[in-house]
Amino acid sequence: YLESMKGCSVVFHTASPFVLSVDRKDVQEKLFDPAVKGTQNVLDSVSKTPTVKRVVLTSSCYAVLTDAADCQLNDVVDENVWNTTASADYNPYACSKVLAEKEAWKIADAQDQYKLVTILPSWVMGPGIKIQPSSESYSFMKMIGDGAMKTGCPDMGVYLVDVRDVATAHVRAAFTPEASGRYCITGHNTSILRMAKSISADDRFANYPLPKSAGPKTLFLLIAPYIGLSRTQIWRGIGHESTLSNAKSKKELGMEYQPMNQTLTDMFAQMVDGDMIAKPSQ
Repeated sequence: YLESMKGCSVVFHTASPFVLSVDRKDVQEKLFDPAVKGTQNVLDSVSKTPTVKRVVLTSSCYAVLTDAADCQLNDVVDENVWNTTASADYNPYACSKVLAEKEAWKIADAQDQYKLVTILPSWVMGPGIKIQPSSESYSFMKMIGDGAMKTGCPDMGVYLVDVRDVATAHVRAAFTPEASGRYCITGHNTSILRMAKSISADDRFANYPLPKSAGPKTLFLLIAPYIGLSRTQIWRGIGHESTLSNAKSKKELGMEYQPMNQTLTDMFAQMVDGDMIAKPSQ
Protein backbone atom coordinates (compact mmCIF):
# COMPACT_ATOMS: atom_id res chain seq x y z
CA TYR A 1 0.00 0.00 0.00
CA LEU A 2 3.02 2.29 -0.02
CA GLU A 3 2.23 3.95 -3.32
CA SER A 4 -1.38 4.68 -2.42
CA MET A 5 -0.38 6.11 0.99
CA LYS A 6 2.38 8.32 -0.36
CA GLY A 7 2.04 11.85 1.03
CA CYS A 8 -1.12 11.02 3.03
CA SER A 9 -1.68 12.24 6.58
CA VAL A 10 -4.70 9.98 7.29
CA VAL A 11 -5.27 6.34 6.37
CA PHE A 12 -8.66 4.60 6.55
CA HIS A 13 -8.57 0.82 6.86
CA THR A 14 -12.13 -0.31 6.14
CA ALA A 15 -11.84 -3.68 4.40
CA SER A 16 -12.49 -6.96 6.20
CA PRO A 17 -14.52 -10.02 5.20
CA PHE A 18 -18.16 -9.74 6.34
CA VAL A 19 -19.40 -13.31 6.17
CA LEU A 20 -21.69 -14.67 8.87
CA SER A 21 -21.93 -18.26 7.62
CA VAL A 22 -18.57 -20.04 7.27
CA ASP A 23 -17.77 -23.73 7.64
CA ARG A 24 -15.78 -24.36 10.81
CA LYS A 25 -12.87 -25.75 8.81
CA ASP A 26 -12.64 -22.54 6.77
CA VAL A 27 -12.81 -20.01 9.61
CA GLN A 28 -9.07 -19.47 9.91
CA GLU A 29 -8.53 -19.08 6.17
CA LYS A 30 -11.63 -17.08 5.26
CA LEU A 31 -12.10 -14.90 8.34
CA PHE A 32 -9.29 -14.81 10.89
CA ASP A 33 -6.27 -14.63 8.55
CA PRO A 34 -7.68 -11.96 6.19
CA ALA A 35 -8.85 -9.81 9.11
CA VAL A 36 -5.63 -9.97 11.15
CA LYS A 37 -3.08 -10.12 8.34
CA GLY A 38 -4.90 -7.39 6.43
CA THR A 39 -4.60 -5.13 9.48
CA GLN A 40 -0.94 -6.02 9.92
CA ASN A 41 -0.18 -5.28 6.26
CA VAL A 42 -1.90 -1.88 6.30
CA LEU A 43 -0.18 -0.79 9.50
CA ASP A 44 3.17 -2.04 8.23
CA SER A 45 2.79 0.25 5.22
CA VAL A 46 1.73 3.09 7.50
CA SER A 47 4.91 2.64 9.55
CA LYS A 48 6.92 3.14 6.35
CA THR A 49 5.02 6.32 5.42
CA PRO A 50 6.12 9.04 7.86
CA THR A 51 3.53 11.56 6.62
CA VAL A 52 0.71 9.45 8.11
CA LYS A 53 -0.28 10.82 11.51
CA ARG A 54 -3.66 9.16 12.01
CA VAL A 55 -5.19 5.80 11.17
CA VAL A 56 -8.95 5.24 11.31
CA LEU A 57 -9.75 1.54 11.43
CA THR A 58 -13.21 0.12 10.88
CA SER A 59 -13.80 -2.46 13.55
CA SER A 60 -17.32 -3.46 14.62
CA CYS A 61 -19.58 -3.46 17.64
CA TYR A 62 -19.09 -7.21 17.36
CA ALA A 63 -15.74 -6.48 19.01
CA VAL A 64 -17.79 -5.35 22.03
CA LEU A 65 -20.57 -7.95 22.11
CA THR A 66 -21.78 -10.92 20.09
CA ASP A 67 -25.50 -10.32 20.56
CA ALA A 68 -28.02 -8.70 22.88
CA ALA A 69 -27.56 -11.52 25.40
CA ASP A 70 -24.14 -10.06 26.17
CA CYS A 71 -25.83 -6.89 27.41
CA GLN A 72 -26.65 -8.87 30.56
CA LEU A 73 -22.92 -9.20 31.34
CA ASN A 74 -22.23 -5.51 31.97
CA ASP A 75 -24.09 -2.62 33.59
CA VAL A 76 -22.95 -0.35 30.75
CA VAL A 77 -22.18 -1.75 27.30
CA ASP A 78 -19.85 0.63 25.50
CA GLU A 79 -16.32 1.04 24.13
CA ASN A 80 -14.76 -0.09 27.40
CA VAL A 81 -16.09 -3.61 26.88
CA TRP A 82 -14.39 -6.30 24.79
CA ASN A 83 -16.29 -9.29 23.40
CA THR A 84 -15.56 -12.45 25.39
CA THR A 85 -18.25 -14.78 24.01
CA ALA A 86 -17.42 -15.05 20.29
CA SER A 87 -15.12 -17.82 19.11
CA ALA A 88 -14.21 -19.91 16.09
CA ASP A 89 -17.24 -22.06 16.94
CA TYR A 90 -19.75 -19.33 17.80
CA ASN A 91 -20.03 -16.29 15.51
CA PRO A 92 -16.50 -16.45 14.10
CA TYR A 93 -17.07 -13.17 12.23
CA ALA A 94 -17.42 -11.39 15.58
CA CYS A 95 -14.30 -13.17 16.80
CA SER A 96 -12.39 -12.01 13.71
CA LYS A 97 -13.25 -8.39 14.53
CA VAL A 98 -11.95 -8.82 18.07
CA LEU A 99 -8.70 -10.36 16.85
CA ALA A 100 -8.12 -7.71 14.18
CA GLU A 101 -8.83 -4.74 16.43
CA LYS A 102 -6.71 -6.07 19.28
CA GLU A 103 -3.86 -6.61 16.83
CA ALA A 104 -4.23 -3.03 15.61
CA TRP A 105 -4.02 -1.67 19.16
CA LYS A 106 -1.02 -3.88 19.92
CA ILE A 107 0.84 -2.47 16.92
CA ALA A 108 -0.29 1.13 17.50
CA ASP A 109 0.65 1.12 21.17
CA ALA A 110 4.22 0.09 20.29
CA GLN A 111 4.91 3.22 18.17
CA ASP A 112 4.59 7.01 18.33
CA GLN A 113 4.30 8.01 14.65
CA TYR A 114 0.50 7.96 14.31
CA LYS A 115 -2.65 7.96 16.40
CA LEU A 116 -5.09 5.08 16.00
CA VAL A 117 -8.85 5.65 16.24
CA THR A 118 -11.25 2.73 15.80
CA ILE A 119 -14.83 2.98 14.56
CA LEU A 120 -17.19 0.24 15.77
CA PRO A 121 -20.41 0.32 13.72
CA SER A 122 -23.35 -1.75 14.85
CA TRP A 123 -25.61 -3.43 12.28
CA VAL A 124 -25.22 -1.19 9.23
CA MET A 125 -28.48 -0.52 7.41
CA GLY A 126 -29.74 2.13 5.01
CA PRO A 127 -29.41 2.76 1.26
CA GLY A 128 -26.12 1.89 -0.37
CA ILE A 129 -24.51 3.50 -3.38
CA LYS A 130 -25.96 0.52 -5.21
CA ILE A 131 -27.79 -2.63 -4.17
CA GLN A 132 -25.47 -5.49 -3.26
CA PRO A 133 -27.49 -8.76 -3.26
CA SER A 134 -24.62 -10.55 -1.50
CA SER A 135 -24.66 -8.05 1.39
CA GLU A 136 -25.79 -9.55 4.69
CA SER A 137 -27.80 -6.39 5.43
CA TYR A 138 -29.62 -6.45 2.09
CA SER A 139 -30.20 -10.20 2.40
CA PHE A 140 -31.81 -9.76 5.80
CA MET A 141 -33.98 -6.87 4.63
CA LYS A 142 -35.15 -8.99 1.69
CA MET A 143 -36.04 -11.82 4.06
CA ILE A 144 -38.30 -9.66 6.23
CA GLY A 145 -39.77 -7.86 3.20
CA ASP A 146 -40.57 -10.69 0.80
CA GLY A 147 -42.81 -12.71 3.11
CA ALA A 148 -40.27 -15.20 4.48
CA MET A 149 -41.16 -14.05 8.00
CA LYS A 150 -44.77 -13.08 7.37
CA THR A 151 -46.06 -15.44 10.05
CA GLY A 152 -43.61 -14.15 12.66
CA CYS A 153 -40.01 -13.09 13.26
CA PRO A 154 -37.53 -13.88 16.04
CA ASP A 155 -38.06 -11.82 19.20
CA MET A 156 -34.45 -10.64 19.19
CA GLY A 157 -32.98 -7.36 20.38
CA VAL A 158 -30.61 -5.76 17.84
CA TYR A 159 -28.67 -2.53 17.41
CA LEU A 160 -28.41 -0.69 14.11
CA VAL A 161 -26.91 2.37 12.47
CA ASP A 162 -27.42 4.20 9.19
CA VAL A 163 -24.64 3.71 6.64
CA ARG A 164 -24.57 7.49 6.13
CA ASP A 165 -23.86 7.99 9.83
CA VAL A 166 -21.04 5.45 9.62
CA ALA A 167 -19.45 7.51 6.85
CA THR A 168 -19.81 10.70 8.89
CA ALA A 169 -18.22 9.03 11.91
CA HIS A 170 -15.17 8.01 9.91
CA VAL A 171 -14.62 11.54 8.66
CA ARG A 172 -15.02 13.02 12.12
CA ALA A 173 -12.68 10.45 13.64
CA ALA A 174 -10.10 11.42 11.04
CA PHE A 175 -10.32 15.18 11.35
CA THR A 176 -11.39 15.86 14.94
CA PRO A 177 -8.04 16.44 16.69
CA GLU A 178 -9.33 15.30 20.07
CA ALA A 179 -10.81 12.02 18.78
CA SER A 180 -9.15 9.06 20.45
CA GLY A 181 -9.66 5.41 21.28
CA ARG A 182 -12.72 3.39 20.31
CA TYR A 183 -16.16 4.67 19.25
CA CYS A 184 -19.36 2.63 19.18
CA ILE A 185 -21.26 4.01 16.18
CA THR A 186 -24.82 2.91 16.75
CA GLY A 187 -28.05 4.78 16.32
CA HIS A 188 -30.74 2.62 17.88
CA ASN A 189 -31.35 -0.25 20.26
CA THR A 190 -34.36 -1.99 18.77
CA SER A 191 -35.65 -5.43 17.72
CA ILE A 192 -36.36 -7.25 14.48
CA LEU A 193 -40.09 -6.86 15.06
CA ARG A 194 -39.82 -3.11 15.72
CA MET A 195 -37.77 -2.75 12.54
CA ALA A 196 -40.52 -4.46 10.53
CA LYS A 197 -43.25 -2.36 12.13
CA SER A 198 -41.27 0.80 11.40
CA ILE A 199 -41.27 -0.05 7.69
CA SER A 200 -44.92 -1.13 7.52
CA ALA A 201 -45.95 2.13 9.25
CA ASP A 202 -44.95 3.92 6.04
CA ASP A 203 -48.02 4.09 3.78
CA ARG A 204 -45.90 3.08 0.77
CA PHE A 205 -45.17 -0.30 2.33
CA ALA A 206 -48.30 -1.02 4.37
CA ASN A 207 -49.33 -3.87 2.03
CA TYR A 208 -46.00 -5.68 1.96
CA PRO A 209 -45.83 -9.07 3.76
CA LEU A 210 -43.74 -7.82 6.67
CA PRO A 211 -43.90 -9.65 10.02
CA LYS A 212 -46.48 -8.24 12.43
CA SER A 213 -45.67 -10.40 15.44
CA ALA A 214 -42.90 -12.49 16.97
CA GLY A 215 -42.85 -16.22 16.36
CA PRO A 216 -42.16 -18.94 18.93
CA LYS A 217 -38.56 -19.68 19.90
CA THR A 218 -39.00 -23.40 19.17
CA LEU A 219 -39.91 -22.65 15.55
CA PHE A 220 -36.80 -20.57 14.96
CA LEU A 221 -34.60 -23.18 16.60
CA LEU A 222 -35.84 -25.57 13.91
CA ILE A 223 -35.48 -23.26 10.92
CA ALA A 224 -32.42 -21.25 12.04
CA PRO A 225 -30.03 -22.65 9.38
CA TYR A 226 -32.52 -21.74 6.65
CA ILE A 227 -32.68 -18.07 7.65
CA GLY A 228 -28.93 -17.53 7.97
CA LEU A 229 -28.67 -17.99 11.75
CA SER A 230 -27.22 -20.70 13.94
CA ARG A 231 -29.31 -22.42 16.56
CA THR A 232 -26.95 -21.04 19.19
CA GLN A 233 -27.70 -17.51 17.99
CA ILE A 234 -31.41 -18.17 18.31
CA TRP A 235 -31.07 -19.83 21.71
CA ARG A 236 -28.92 -17.00 23.09
CA GLY A 237 -30.50 -14.06 21.30
CA ILE A 238 -34.26 -14.44 21.64
CA GLY A 239 -35.82 -12.56 24.52
CA HIS A 240 -32.99 -10.10 25.17
CA GLU A 241 -32.99 -6.33 24.69
CA SER A 242 -29.92 -4.44 23.47
CA THR A 243 -28.48 -1.67 25.65
CA LEU A 244 -25.47 -0.65 23.54
CA SER A 245 -24.38 2.93 24.33
CA ASN A 246 -23.49 5.62 21.78
CA ALA A 247 -22.82 8.32 24.38
CA LYS A 248 -19.11 8.70 23.62
CA SER A 249 -19.68 9.18 19.88
CA LYS A 250 -22.28 11.86 20.57
CA LYS A 251 -20.09 13.70 23.06
CA GLU A 252 -16.71 13.53 21.31
CA LEU A 253 -17.61 13.25 17.61
CA GLY A 254 -20.83 15.25 17.75
CA MET A 255 -22.78 12.41 16.18
CA GLU A 256 -26.50 12.90 15.55
CA TYR A 257 -28.06 9.71 14.27
CA GLN A 258 -30.65 9.32 11.52
CA PRO A 259 -34.15 8.35 12.71
CA MET A 260 -34.59 4.59 12.46
CA ASN A 261 -37.65 4.79 10.24
CA GLN A 262 -35.73 6.97 7.77
CA THR A 263 -32.86 4.50 7.62
CA LEU A 264 -35.11 1.50 7.06
CA THR A 265 -37.64 3.01 4.67
CA ASP A 266 -34.90 4.57 2.52
CA MET A 267 -33.28 1.16 2.23
CA PHE A 268 -36.55 -0.66 1.64
CA ALA A 269 -37.55 1.82 -1.08
CA GLN A 270 -34.19 1.37 -2.80
CA MET A 271 -34.69 -2.40 -2.81
CA VAL A 272 -38.25 -2.14 -4.15
CA ASP A 273 -37.15 0.25 -6.89
CA GLY A 274 -34.29 -2.12 -7.74
CA ASP A 275 -36.65 -5.14 -7.92
CA MET A 276 -34.89 -6.92 -5.05
CA ILE A 277 -38.20 -6.93 -3.18
CA ALA A 278 -41.26 -7.60 -5.31
CA LYS A 279 -44.18 -5.25 -5.15
CA PRO A 280 -47.34 -6.96 -3.81
CA SER A 281 -49.91 -7.83 -6.41
CA GLN A 282 -52.87 -5.47 -6.52
